[in-house]
Amino acid sequence: MEQEKVMVEQDEVISVNDIEVGLDLTEVDNAIVAKYAEKVDLFDTNSIIQYGADAQAKLSEFSDTALEKVRTKDLGTVSDSLTGLVAELKGFNAFEEKKGLAKLFKKAQSPIEVLKTRYATAESNVGRVVDVLDGHQVALTRDIAVLDELFKANSDNYKELSLYIAAGKQKIEEARTVTLPELKAKAEASSDPQDIQAVNDFSQMIDRFEKKVYDLNLTRTVSVQMAPQIRMLQNNNSLMIEKIQTALVNTIPLWKSQMVLALGLANSEEAVKAQRAVTDATNELLKKNAEALKQTTVSVAKESERGIVDLETLQETHAKLIETIDEVMQIQTEGREQRALAETELLRLEGELKDKVLQAIS
Repeated sequence: MEQEKVMVEQDEVISVNDIEVGLDLTEVDNAIVAKYAEKVDLFDTNSIIQYGADAQAKLSEFSDTALEKVRTKDLGTVSDSLTGLVAELKGFNAFEEKKGLAKLFKKAQSPIEVLKTRYATAESNVGRVVDVLDGHQVALTRDIAVLDELFKANSDNYKELSLYIAAGKQKIEEARTVTLPELKAKAEASSDPQDIQAVNDFSQMIDRFEKKVYDLNLTRTVSVQMAPQIRMLQNNNSLMIEKIQTALVNTIPLWKSQMVLALGLANSEEAVKAQRAVTDATNELLKKNAEALKQTTVSVAKESERGIVDLETLQETHAKLIETIDEVMQIQTEGREQRALAETELLRLEGELKDKVLQAIS
């Protein structure tokens, strides 16, 4: 009958822990909790010290991995490459004419040949930048996948820490409601100083184990904070990939299309020079080509001046960052309040225990 009562109390403790840790424990989880609780020996100091240590060590490994990702990530290189690409494209003017002495020395070369030579040089420079950006894109994509694995491992570790906490609270409840009263009853019946000391020692071991469970709670809080940090790092990588894709898919093809138009216009100009006596229709065609050149140049200039990242995207990213900071501050505030309550409760328990021990001795 007494055993059935203990089992009911343990079931009730598991239910309370489910609410505290925010988990819906399955039958498998309950079995793990029972296994963790069964392994705890509150009469053994080493058992208390080692409780949940493996889960805490995993969090340290996760933190080292995330830190290494941040330290080795050279996002500045990506930005420099994109800036160099934009500068190269803006610096190339397909319709710029040589002036002064440069024009005299280049006079023997046809405008089309000059344009092709300038384009070949610019294309070579752009090609080198594109190769660098392709490498960055592959590396960033791989890092996002690695961070996904890190996020999954951190989630699993959070679950493991929660199970350790649930099992620890169950063990504490069992120790305070079953084992400790039994030791007190034995000490009162025997009045043996060793039995009285055993009550005091066991009570202190419970206090130490409570502190260990509290440490696991702190570790789990770190795990909770780590999840949004990983996602923020992934988001940074995703933004850089989007910038690179914009450059590769939109900016460079647009620049090449400008070159096609420039070569076509240059050929038309050559034809005009070869035909001195042109009709008014040819002159009108030249005007239309000039207008088309103007519209294309203006369009390209507008596209070049556009930001690679939309303002709405930056606003959303900023809002997410503010939300993350607010949540972390809230978690830290709640943690301080919980620690203050825990310290007050520990003082009360310590005083109550001292009174009880003194009563037992007297």
